[in-house]
Amino acid sequence: MNNQTLFQFFHWYYPSDGSLWNHCAEQAEHLKWLGITRVWLPPAYKSANGQYEPGYAVYDLFDLGEFDQKGTIPTKYGTKDEYLKCIDALHSKGIGVAADIVLNHKLGADEKETVTVIAVDDEDRHHHRGEKHEAEVYTKFTFPGRKGKYSEYVWDWHSFTGAGGTHQPHTIYSIISEYGEDWEEMVDDEKGNFDYLMGSDIEFRNPHVRDELRWWGQWYLELTKIDGLRLDAVKHITPSFFVEWLDFLRNHFQKDIFCVAEYWHRDVNILLKYLSALGDRTQLFDVPLHFNFYLASLRGNEYDLRTIFDNTLVQVRPDMSVTFVDNHDTQPLQSLESTVDYWFKPLAYALILLREQGIPCVFYAGYYGAKYNDIIQEQEVNVDMVPVQHLSKMLVVRKNLAYGMQRDYFDHPNTIGWTREGNDDMPESGCAVLITNGTAGEKSMEIGNRHANKTFIDITGGREEKVIIDENGFATFFVNDASVSVWIEESKATVIN
Repeated sequence: MNNQTLFQFFHWYYPSDGSLWNHCAEQAEHLKWLGITRVWLPPAYKSANGQYEPGYAVYDLFDLGEFDQKGTIPTKYGTKDEYLKCIDALHSKGIGVAADIVLNHKLGADEKETVTVIAVDDEDRHHHRGEKHEAEVYTKFTFPGRKGKYSEYVWDWHSFTGAGGTHQPHTIYSIISEYGEDWEEMVDDEKGNFDYLMGSDIEFRNPHVRDELRWWGQWYLELTKIDGLRLDAVKHITPSFFVEWLDFLRNHFQKDIFCVAEYWHRDVNILLKYLSALGDRTQLFDVPLHFNFYLASLRGNEYDLRTIFDNTLVQVRPDMSVTFVDNHDTQPLQSLESTVDYWFKPLAYALILLREQGIPCVFYAGYYGAKYNDIIQEQEVNVDMVPVQHLSKMLVVRKNLAYGMQRDYFDHPNTIGWTREGNDDMPESGCAVLITNGTAGEKSMEIGNRHANKTFIDITGGREEKVIIDENGFATFFVNDASVSVWIEESKATVIN
């Protein structure tokens, strides 16, 4: 079985020119060559900010760039027809598609409503600020541009647990309704209760809401033919909803549906608690590992590389871990900014791409680069994110050579390594990896006697010497200062070019 590799085909600052769907379709053949088995596409539905928002400020789930709403027909990424053609192009190359599913909130309501609310403290959502009172809130969604096509459901205040204040935009209101006077139950107690994130927060205790979202999920999968889901902001949604929703979709379509969820928390124990609450119905992004990479990139040779996998999901539940280096939320200028420093990115990608555990996710900006600007304190900030060095080579090594028994050599605080012996299913496979966050180093490692007397080279070009595996399957491998070297059999070098 070939290695699975996920590719996040967008970043936060991708141009708002409606070009992404066509761009991705054009890249399908290249992504196949890289060994990408599944592409994660961004939210495809109409945003409250029309074409100028990446899709997380959800307005209408049924508008995939088809209706004239919020000042535009296309979304930031293109039209409905272009989206469907993009999915078809990926499928034609044997690449699966995971759609970004954003069900926590809605923004851009069409009308205000007067409802009974109580203001809550932002840092402790169980702490009330004042008494119950009447307030105007933006909670009615009628979707006039769509005119009831696909669904006639009108979202009103009964569909939401909370909303932002109309006249006090930084105020969080808990809506008093027949479904309760408090928030829904969450997995952990961050902010007392972190049900509310933004906009109008969806009320999953309302059976009409659950019915509508089941219908939408069925409609969406039937229309698009996607075969994977990326669930956004799940720590703000009661786990019981996703248990019901995912079971419904899998039973309805009578197939397994790849699913990975974003639960943004550094504590692996919280992630394990969420997995338990969902009965392992979804994998999770390994946020703790990302933060290990981030800290390692800041601390340089003071970071003990032997601990790089400590307290991570890939360490304790590798079968449920989707590993990543950066994503759209960690980019510069974002609220969760924690961009791994550039020098460490190749090391981090080697640690997720060339090992046995976890399913790695490659970030668009890491492969294609990214350019954008923003205004901060009246100064224009230009940011260039250049492609990660050697990333394409590591991807092709993962596709063709990174198989078989893994032997770890995490025996030095600054220089660590591992080997993949290869296997009979991929008879020419096998590789060795050496990483250091300090000065140049070397390490004797076993790669297996199936490689006896073969010559290995460093495909990063960092080391020019050739290494010959001895009759017992051992060799001494080398690495330059603060870098990674990936060693493969010399005769296989053509597969990466």
